[in-house]
Amino acid sequence: MAMKTYFSKPKPEERTEPVCCPVCGQSKTRPHWQLDGYAFARCIGCSHIYQNPRPRPTDLAKRYDEDYKQYEVENAENFFNLMRLGLADLGFDEIEASLPADRRFIDIGCATGVLVRHMADRAWESVGVEPCEGSADYGRRQRGADIRTGILETAAFPDAHFDLIHSSHVIEHIPEPGAFVDEIRRVLKPGGWCVTVTPSVAGLQARLLGKHWRSAIADHVHLFSPPGLQRLFADRGLQPVRLKTWGGIAKGLAPSPIKTVVDRLAKRCGFGDVMALLVRG
Repeated sequence: MAMKTYFSKPKPEERTEPVCCPVCGQSKTRPHWQLDGYAFARCIGCSHIYQNPRPRPTDLAKRYDEDYKQYEVENAENFFNLMRLGLADLGFDEIEASLPADRRFIDIGCATGVLVRHMADRAWESVGVEPCEGSADYGRRQRGADIRTGILETAAFPDAHFDLIHSSHVIEHIPEPGAFVDEIRRVLKPGGWCVTVTPSVAGLQARLLGKHWRSAIADHVHLFSPPGLQRLFADRGLQPVRLKTWGGIAKGLAPSPIKTVVDRLAKRCGFGDVMALLVRG
């Protein structure tokens, strides 16, 4: 299931702005990784790693264009299989069995809507939101998925509406993740569930590769650690329940038998390249 990570380079006309840490609110940072046209800083308060200065949100949004849509179309099945594995790791079958028949699901950043369609086929009232118009339109036409173009904060869903909120490789792209989590809390039913999947900057790959790590790209304005991600949700009234990681070492960095062993150890010890957090409202 190895896939090339999509990324776009900062454009010369993009504007940047200094920002505070979204996890603890601290304004002071120290340099962490300097890359070509952008830089990651480390918060001196909580050690969260994020781009500072950061591209303005309106400029970031322009990166999700036709090239991005084509990447999502070509990799849809691989992403779907990975999302299903992540949900299974977090106990999705038990969660689904505990919910009433009229359960509601949303996939935030749903791309072409494969998971949205899958959940609808499982008798969920299922919807997605996707900022890339091309991807959203493809999902509506080709999959018959209910996809709203835009972001969660502009979709204007009712309060306490969803039983399960899912996002995979989304939160690291969002300029203001605190406001994003606040909106998740607003639209999540009391006792509902939220699954968030994102790269882990505390994982083995990030530790070994540093700024050459595949997730240290310009489109990722935040690089979360497990404690930082859990704190972001807990401070906004959502209870972390379970966190899993997987993917110990990138394909091609070691012979297959060694990779298999390292991947298993990383998952067992929580040092995987990607993490999935389950929280409850």
